[in-house]
Amino acid sequence: MERLNDKLVNWASVLEEGTRRQAELASTMPFIHPHIALMPDAHLGKGATVGSVIPTDGAIVPAAVGVDIGCGMIALRTQFTADDLAGRRLSVLRESIERSVPLSAGAANRRVSATAQPRVEELEALHPERAAFREQLVPRWRLALGTLGSGNHFIEVSVDETSAVWIFLHSGSRGPGNRLAMHHIRIAQDVCARAGVQLPDRDLAHLTEGTAEFDDYVADLQWAQHFALLNREEMVDRVARQLSEFLGTPVVEQERINCHHNYTAREEHYGRQVWLSRKGAIRADAGRPGLVPGSMGTASYVVVGKGNRESLNSSPHGAGREYSRSAARRTFTREQLREAMRGIEYRDTDAFLDEIPAAYKDIDRVMADAADLVEVRHVLRQLVNVKGD
Repeated sequence: MERLNDKLVNWASVLEEGTRRQAELASTMPFIHPHIALMPDAHLGKGATVGSVIPTDGAIVPAAVGVDIGCGMIALRTQFTADDLAGRRLSVLRESIERSVPLSAGAANRRVSATAQPRVEELEALHPERAAFREQLVPRWRLALGTLGSGNHFIEVSVDETSAVWIFLHSGSRGPGNRLAMHHIRIAQDVCARAGVQLPDRDLAHLTEGTAEFDDYVADLQWAQHFALLNREEMVDRVARQLSEFLGTPVVEQERINCHHNYTAREEHYGRQVWLSRKGAIRADAGRPGLVPGSMGTASYVVVGKGNRESLNSSPHGAGREYSRSAARRTFTREQLREAMRGIEYRDTDAFLDEIPAAYKDIDRVMADAADLVEVRHVLRQLVNVKGD
C-alpha cells in the first residue's frame, strides 16, 4: 500500500497516470472521509475510478456508484467433480445454458417464470413509495429478472483445485438499474448546477443527505441493488437446472456466495458513519467470503476477507481493463482469442474480441497486490464460458 495524498491510498502496483489523476481529483471532494482506497485493479472510469472505495459523509455521488447498480458475482459449489464432466460434449451444456438465460444487451424473458415470481413479489414490496415511479421509468423490469447482459458479464462452469465443479456468474441490475442510475446522475448534476457548486468533474455531482433528492436516490439504489442480487440468484438456479439435466443428477448445493461490487452501503469507518461506495470492489471484512473473477479464459478466485482497515474492509473485484474495448479490437485478433480460450468450451465469435484476456490486467498480479486484503480459498479454472454479444 502507498499513500498518494492525505485522502488517497493505493494498492495497485500498475496504475496509469490518467487513472491516478482521476482518483486524486475525486479525493478533493470535501465530504470524503477518511480517504479513497484504490484497489489493485484500478482503472479509468466515468467520474470516479473503477476499482475505488469512496467513503462520503453526508452525500453520495451517483456516478461513483456507476450505472450498473449492484453489479457483482455469485458462485455455487456443487457436489460434482471434474470426472463427472470428463468425456462429455460440453457444447451441449453451453447451448442449454444459452437457451435458459437471455443473453446480450436488451435481452428479456418472454414471461415471468415460476421461480422468478416470488423474487418479483419481493421487489414489488421493496420501497413501495417509489413503485409508481419505477413502473413509469422501467415498466418491463419484471421481464429483465434472470437475464445476463453483455460486455464482461458471463456465466461459467469451472473446477477448483480439489476438482469440485462450480457455477460462477457475473451480472447486475441490467436495464432497470441503468435507467434508475442515469435518472439520478442527471438530477445530481442539475441540483449542483442550481446551487452553483463548482465541480472538478461533472460526473462528481452529488446529492446531499437530508434532501428529497437524496432520499429518492437511496430508495431506488437499494431497490436496484436487491434486483441485481435476485437477478443473479435466478440465473444461477437456472444454470443449476441445466447442469442437473446434463448430468442426469440433481445439483446438491454445497456453498453459495453472492456479493455486489458496484454499490453503496451505510458503514462505520474510522469512528464515523459514512456512505461507502464500492465502484469495482467487494466488501472484505475479516472472515467474509467473496469472489474475484479473472478475465475471459483466466483463473478466478474464491476469497475470504482480512478486514484491512486502511482499505475500508475492501478488496479488488476482478482483473481491471488495460485496453479500452475499441483499442482491444484494433490490437488483438480472433486467432489470439482462440489461443487464449484453448481447452474452454465457448461460442467462437468476433463479438468477444474486446474481452480477450490480454485486454485486462494480469489477475495473478492483482491478487498478489491484494495479499493483505484477502486470503485465497479456491482457484477456479473455466471449463465452459457463456457470454452475451
